[in-house]
Amino acid sequence: MTTTIAILKADQAKRVIYLSGPMKGYPDSNYPLFHRVSSDLRSLGHRVYNPAEFPHSGPHEEFPIRSAFAEYAAFICLEADTLVLLPGWEKSKGVSAEKALAENCGVAVIEWASISSAEEKQGAAS
Repeated sequence: MTTTIAILKADQAKRVIYLSGPMKGYPDSNYPLFHRVSSDLRSLGHRVYNPAEFPHSGPHEEFPIRSAFAEYAAFICLEADTLVLLPGWEKSKGVSAEKALAENCGVAVIEWASISSAEEKQGAAS
């Protein structure tokens, strides 16, 4: 399931990535991490679907979860070739569903923690 940042950096063919991570119970719904990681991946030339960018202008309690998950599922099944898991994913029901869907559709699954660790080790070795 895991790989290194080198693969994402070296890809000649850019990936279509769905970013998956926990939101419920996190400050600001974990959006700052979603935005930072999506920015990092986009800077490498990858196309990224960031669910933290799902359009919604009302209060968090009125978030249209069913519509959002329908859109997320369609992207994972029909467009994504890679799903990137953010730290804490193991405790999230939503991420578990997204991961299972990705695996059933043959989408590569990568843990961001392993990517970050590999990059830090490469930087320390330089």
